[in-house]
Amino acid sequence: MPDKDMSSIKDEETYEALRDKGYSKEKSARIANAKANKDMHPSQKGGKNPPYEDWTKDDLYDRAQELGIEGRSDMTKDQLIEALRNH
Repeated sequence: MPDKDMSSIKDEETYEALRDKGYSKEKSARIANAKANKDMHPSQKGGKNPPYEDWTKDDLYDRAQELGIEGRSDMTKDQLIEALRNH
């Protein structure tokens, strides 16, 4: 029986599989819900933004701030990229 936090999960099997692989609850939910939506294709590459390596450190910092990544002010560009990818 799903708990209260799982009420918004659209594909619980995918969610649980991602959690078992070590993904965060938030990331697992986003992927599971996108996969359950027939109009979305989370396994396909997409996005219009250039790779993080092409961003300036200031742009990476701003994005990390939007996402609420802790410790961002002490991070190098490579650390910001890693933190953003693992968010």
